[in-house]
Amino acid sequence: MRKVVAGYLVHSITALGAIAGLISLEEFISGSYRSGLLWLIVCQLIDGFDGPIARKIDIHIHATRFDGHILDLVVDYVTCVVVPVVMFLKLDLLTGTSSYVYAGLIIFTGALWFARTDQETEDHWFNGFPAAWNLVIPSFIILDTSEPVIIFVIISLCILTLTKLKFPHLVKVQYLRSITWFFGAIYFIALTWLSVQFPNGPASLKPVLVLFPLYILGLSISHTWKVGKKGVPSLNAQV
Repeated sequence: MRKVVAGYLVHSITALGAIAGLISLEEFISGSYRSGLLWLIVCQLIDGFDGPIARKIDIHIHATRFDGHILDLVVDYVTCVVVPVVMFLKLDLLTGTSSYVYAGLIIFTGALWFARTDQETEDHWFNGFPAAWNLVIPSFIILDTSEPVIIFVIISLCILTLTKLKFPHLVKVQYLRSITWFFGAIYFIALTWLSVQFPNGPASLKPVLVLFPLYILGLSISHTWKVGKKGVPSLNAQV
């Protein structure tokens, strides 16, 4: 009985991510950009912790009325795609009607990624960029990124969303986990502090918002290349 209650509590926590996303959206629409960025970080925290807890208590066995995987996909699409895109449009990061074209491209490719039947490999690498616009667009905002760079990044990531380039699941992948977690922690602390201090965050932390994604991209390219070679075992097995 205790695990049943715990299971439905975890489902509820996951669903609360959508409410946190709604609050973030409302804060941005009302012009409270700092608060909007912080509420989006709350969404990330919920998304980061609900999965491991769900697996620990075998939620698929003890709380079967709701499908945790589907619930997670629904909430993630709202918080990782829809909310950041509205932020993107609200702040006019691109001039003219082109902003709606690129916003539509993000929404379109993001929807396709969340519907992929090959979303995740057996050793927990995502196929394609996992539509993590909740990290990309806040970085655009905090870094005051130029329009050409924004356009280049959006087009590149939208294309990668539909490929089989393998991006690591930061929680599940074993390969180089300690290094990834170390750099990931620095990245998350930097993102949080820059959000707290927005728009006057310390310039010394801003490079972190670029360097960690480049590390992930390099790791993804390296892993994809090695997996593509015949006879190479899973990188997880090498740890």
